Amino acid sequence: MNRTAVRLGVLLLAGAAVAVVLLALLTPFSSGGTPRGPELSPFTPGRGSVHVNRLSERDHELTIRSAALGREGMVRVLLPSGWRPGSGPWPVLYLLNGCCQSEYDAWTTQGEAARITSAYPVIVVIPEGGQVGFYSDWRDGPGWESFHLTEVRHVLERDYGAGDRRAVAGLSMGGLGAMNYAARHPGMFQAAASFSGVLNTRDGNNGVDWLLDQYGEDSTDLWGGHGDPAWASHNPADLTGGLRGVRLFVSCGDGTPGPLDTLGTAPDQGEASLLRQALTFAHRAEASGARVVTDFYGPGTHSWPYWRRSLERALPMLMDSIGASA
Repeated sequence: MNRTAVRLGVLLLAGAAVAVVLLALLTPFSSGGTPRGPELSPFTPGRGSVHVNRLSERDHELTIRSAALGREGMVRVLLPSGWRPGSGPWPVLYLLNGCCQSEYDAWTTQGEAARITSAYPVIVVIPEGGQVGFYSDWRDGPGWESFHLTEVRHVLERDYGAGDRRAVAGLSMGGLGAMNYAARHPGMFQAAASFSGVLNTRDGNNGVDWLLDQYGEDSTDLWGGHGDPAWASHNPADLTGGLRGVRLFVSCGDGTPGPLDTLGTAPDQGEASLLRQALTFAHRAEASGARVVTDFYGPGTHSWPYWRRSLERALPMLMDSIGASA
C-alpha cells in the first residue's frame, strides 16, 4: 500500500471518529423532550451551585446545577413584600406547569402569577418541569421529583428563608405533580390544587403515552410497562389515602366553549376527558377522608384564562392552609 493510500485511510478513520462524537453530542437525553447538556458536577449545598439573575426586586431567576437532572435546571422565585436576606421563615407556594410549554416559567409569562399572588406573604416558586417530565424521577432519565423537593427546596431554605409551611398547585400535567407530591411526601404540603389536572393516569384515555410519543420518549423510561407498580404509585387517583389532612382544591371545565373563550372556539375533548378523571379523583379523595373543594365550572376549555381564574379562586384556601392569608 502506498503512502497516499495510508494517509487517506487515516483521514477516513479520523472522520468516522469525529462523526461518532458529534452523534453522541446530538443524541437527546431522555428528559421529557430536553437534550442533555454538558456533564455537571453533582449538586452540593455550596452557593456556587446556584446563579441568581435578579429580574426585579421581587422576581429572581435561578439557575441550579442539578445532580438529579444531570444538567442545569431553571427556577423562578417571586418574593413577598417585606422579604429581605435573612428574613423568614416564609410560607412557600409551588406553581407547577403543564406539559408541552415552550417557557418553563409560563405561570409568570401567561398565568399572571406575579399579579395574582402579590398580596400574600408567601414565596412563590415556579420550577422547570420538563415538557413531558410528569413530575417524576424517571427510570431512565431526569429526576424531576428529586430536583424540586430536595435540591430546589434546599436552595429556598438556605438562601431565601423558606419555612416548612407549603402549598402546591399545578395545571394539567402540573395537577398530577401537585397531588402526587402532596400524597407521596406526607407532611411536606398542607394544601394542594389541581386545575384541569391529569388525575387518573390509569384511565383508558389518560394521554400519557401519546404525549410522550410526541416528544420522542418511551413511557417505559418513565414508569415502566403499564403493569408496573410505578404507574399506581404515580397516579393521583390511586394515592388519595395519602392526602388525609391535606386541604385539596380540584377544578376543571367540561370542554364546551365557555365565557372566557374567544368566539368560534371548538369543543375540547381533552378537557372533557380530564373532567372525568377529576370526578373520579375527587370521589376517591372524599371517600379516603380528605377535605376537597371542587370547582367543576361547566363550560370551559383547556386554556390559560380558566387556569388563571382557578388560581385566583383557590388561592385564599391555599394561603390560609399555610398561614399566609392576605
